[in-house]
Amino acid sequence: MLCAMKHASEILLCCDLDRTVLPNGHEPEDVLARPLFARVATRPEITLVYVSGRDRQLLQQAIREYAIPVPDFAIGDVGTTLFHIEAGEWREELAWSGHIARDWQGVPAQTLHGYLRDLPELRLQEPEKQNRHKLSYYAAADLDAKRLRQVVEQRLAREGIAASLIWSIDEVDRIGLLDILPARASKLHAIEFFMELQGFSVENTVFAGDSGNDLPVLASDIPSVLVRNAQAEVREEALALAREQGTLSALYLVQGDFLGLNGHYTAGILEGLAHFQPQTRAWIETELHRLQGKGQSAGVTWPIK
Repeated sequence: MLCAMKHASEILLCCDLDRTVLPNGHEPEDVLARPLFARVATRPEITLVYVSGRDRQLLQQAIREYAIPVPDFAIGDVGTTLFHIEAGEWREELAWSGHIARDWQGVPAQTLHGYLRDLPELRLQEPEKQNRHKLSYYAAADLDAKRLRQVVEQRLAREGIAASLIWSIDEVDRIGLLDILPARASKLHAIEFFMELQGFSVENTVFAGDSGNDLPVLASDIPSVLVRNAQAEVREEALALAREQGTLSALYLVQGDFLGLNGHYTAGILEGLAHFQPQTRAWIETELHRLQGKGQSAGVTWPIK
C-alpha cells in the first residue's frame, strides 16, 4: 500500500529523466543547474517523483552515474511500474500493477508480440526493455508513425486488447521508439493515479518533460514544463495538443535566462517550477547564492532521502 497522504500545501514535482533531469542531450548544461536542482528537489516541502521510460535497474544506474537525488517515488517503464523508495529500498506498488493489468485481460506481452511479429517496420527491443505490461519496439525515425499506430491498434483491438501506444524519438540515436502499454498505463495515467492516492491536486503538482512520450502529460491540465532543450517538433505538437484540449494555461515553454541559467535540463525544471509555484523562487535564489558563495558546482552534496 502507498504511504500516508501528504499535506495538501506541499508540492509534487514529477520529472522525466533522460534529457530532462539528465543532461544527456545535445544542448549544454549549466554547471550549477544539477546541484541547484538537487538542493531544491530534496527540500521537505517537495515530494520528488521520476517519471521515466527506464526500468528499475536503469533508473538506479542513472541516479549513480549523474549524481542526482534519490526520489521519493519513481514511475518507470513508461508508466507501467511504480516504486516507493525509502531508506534505500525500492518497493513496487502492486496497487498500480493490478489497476492496469485488466486492460490486457491477463495476456502477456509475448503473446501480443505474436499479433505484430510480421510487421516489417517493427524491431523488438532488448529483453531487459520489456516487462509484463510493456511491449517495446524500435522503428525508423522518419516513418509514418500515425499510420503505424493505426495498424497496430487495429490488430490489438481485434484481439480485445485495450492498449495505449506511445511514439517517441531517441534524439541521440535518431531512432523511433514504440511502446505498447495497457490503456491506463501511460505516464499521464500513472501520475493521476499517484496524485489521487497521495492527495495531490493540479494546484500543487508540476511535471517536467522533453519528449514524445511526455506529450499526454504536457497537454493535460497538470501544470507542465517543457524544458528548453526539447526538440522543435515536440514543442509544436505540445502546443497544438494543448490548444486543442484547452489546456494552454497549464503548459509552460521554458525560455531560459531564469536567474542567468540557460533553461536546458534541470535549469528548465527550476524555471518552470518557479513559474507555477512562485513561492519556490525564493528557495531557488537562496540555494543558488549559497552555491555561488561556496564556489561549488557538480561536487555539491545533498541529503539523500
